[in-house]
Amino acid sequence: MKKEIATGSGVAGIIFLAILGLNVFPFVLFALLIGGFFYFMMNQGKMKLANVGENIKNTNFMKFEDIGGQDSAINELKEALQFLLKPDNTKKMGIRPLKGVLLVGPPGTGKTLLARAAAGYTSSEYIAASGSEFIEMYAGVGAKRIRQLFSDARKKASNSKNKSAIIFIDELEVLGSKRGGNSSHMEYDQTLNQLLVEMDGINPDDETRILLVGATNRADMLDPALIRPGRFDRQVQVTLPDKSGRSKIFSIHTKNKPLAEDIDIDDIARATFGFSGAQLESLSNEAAILALREDAQKIEHRHFIEAIDKVIMGEKLDRRPSQKEVERVSVHESGHALISELVEEGSVSSLTIVPRGKALGFMRKSSQDDQYLYTRSELEKHIMVALAGAIAEDFKYGNRSTGAKNDFNQAWKVSREIVESGLSSLGVVSIEEVPKEKLYNECKEILVNLEKETEQLLKDNINTLYNISEHLLQEESLDRRAFVKLLNSNNKLAV
Repeated sequence: MKKEIATGSGVAGIIFLAILGLNVFPFVLFALLIGGFFYFMMNQGKMKLANVGENIKNTNFMKFEDIGGQDSAINELKEALQFLLKPDNTKKMGIRPLKGVLLVGPPGTGKTLLARAAAGYTSSEYIAASGSEFIEMYAGVGAKRIRQLFSDARKKASNSKNKSAIIFIDELEVLGSKRGGNSSHMEYDQTLNQLLVEMDGINPDDETRILLVGATNRADMLDPALIRPGRFDRQVQVTLPDKSGRSKIFSIHTKNKPLAEDIDIDDIARATFGFSGAQLESLSNEAAILALREDAQKIEHRHFIEAIDKVIMGEKLDRRPSQKEVERVSVHESGHALISELVEEGSVSSLTIVPRGKALGFMRKSSQDDQYLYTRSELEKHIMVALAGAIAEDFKYGNRSTGAKNDFNQAWKVSREIVESGLSSLGVVSIEEVPKEKLYNECKEILVNLEKETEQLLKDNINTLYNISEHLLQEESLDRRAFVKLLNSNNKLAV
């Protein structure tokens, strides 16, 4: 009604000006431009609202059994889904059904897959959206999309067999970030406020049952009102998989691939510490691509080993360093590998002088087991391995190169971690209270002492160092078997 009155008043005003003999063309042109602008904004809003509806349609459900490495998260999520499966039992026990479940974890760990599996597990309608779809510069659009999302979920739930629906919002930190951080306009806050209202409106006694599942890798950014009990009642940690989890994920992603008999799943799982499920899927795919390049009938173990380097470092580079640079890189990487094997037997997985990404060479370690806690002696071994490349260059050429810059940064970072963890001569400290000069001197002393120890180890095994370097120059890459064979061909190592 207000629009019609405004439009009529504007037309009447223009006619009145025309009667007075004024040139109304500029006014008409201005009115058309303003009208066109608002018409475009309104239609854009409607189109985006329609797009949200298109994005939140049912997808192919999967089973929890198809998700590897997340047994703890699956069990916790299944418990939260019981009120959708057994509403009468939960009511009988006096349990308040959960309104929201927040999946928290690094990218690629399977949060979206868990949400889809939850919908399949409960035979619920599945409606998915991304947090970025609700943020607009136009006031009220985001809040309207939130209302539409919950409205669509209730409609679909009422038509479903189980009268239940799961709403999944990915990248929740975009939509639910702490209020007051966007002072330029209040659209962000209005959208979040509407989400809070809709969550409060989820009634366990309703005929249709709604569960909101959110996913984020930045839980620290979320507004406290969003993650309090009664809204997102439960936070499920979706962490990086451990060794057994990586083995299971690897088996899942290689079901449809022809594997050679020499595949060692345990070796691959051990070498991929810190990999997410998405990275393991990429690893399997890259290994298959490498086998296809060679017209191989089956994917061999070496294809997976090379694929690991590709996922970590990137594709091989076409540019070729000069022969002098290649020789220096060979000595450098041999130094890393030799010290790593001396201080921690079985830790070297492979080494190469083939340029990948920004690296001219690379020595890849693989521990026997996943490790999350370290003693001072173990951290000192990491520093020695990091320093070994530059020290090996010093023995061979009498100087060092800029190739050790990242190694030195890593060594300094570990020495600082020794101090922060209360493992240094300073004892238990608060790192913020330690004077910068004192912190510097303590880290410097740790590095100087370990540098001397590393120098002595390399000096005692100098022939082995040069032997590894020569073979690396010839072969360009050495796997674990070739590396061990080289060590065994030399005299007994001095440890």
